[in-house]
Amino acid sequence: MQSRLAALAAAVLLSTGATYAQQSAKKNAASPAPAAAQPAPAPTQPQAGEGAPAQPGWIARCTSASRDAPLECAIEQNAVLTKTGQTIVLINIRIAPDTRTPIALLQLPLGLNLPVGAKLQVDEGKTVDLQIQTCENRGCYASTPIAPDLLASLKSGKQLKVSFQNMAKETIAIPMPLNDFAAAYDKIK
Repeated sequence: MQSRLAALAAAVLLSTGATYAQQSAKKNAASPAPAAAQPAPAPTQPQAGEGAPAQPGWIARCTSASRDAPLECAIEQNAVLTKTGQTIVLINIRIAPDTRTPIALLQLPLGLNLPVGAKLQVDEGKTVDLQIQTCENRGCYASTPIAPDLLASLKSGKQLKVSFQNMAKETIAIPMPLNDFAAAYDKIK
């Protein structure tokens, strides 16, 4: 199961990670974010706000392994540190072809307090706990099916907060806007 998750994570990140890094670097060069004037935090200890997403919002993307293979579609958004361009959180949501249910894959930074896992929270709603399943040189990964009530919250909410603890047991919360989530999700369902 872990090798299958790692392979899925690697495929998703290989197909989209470079594009997002390039887009984020272009956005950072075009318009520096307010956090650019502050010293960069240690890579494993971003603070809320310092990891302010330099992303274009939720992006829908479809790919196919070959011309004869069916399209697999997903939406994703990432948050990067302003000064370094390091990915702090990448969220990829795809529709499972067999069950037609949405599945979220999160890439988180290295240096986490693994037993605590990660948490998702839309606005001030219910917190969803995630178990971190594996780590490799690009980060740690957690995956979960998205329940109908969470999907409804994501579609109508204003902000998704992804939180986790670093090795010093400090909680780090990364806000991710949801203003274009519903439109992007409609493109892949």
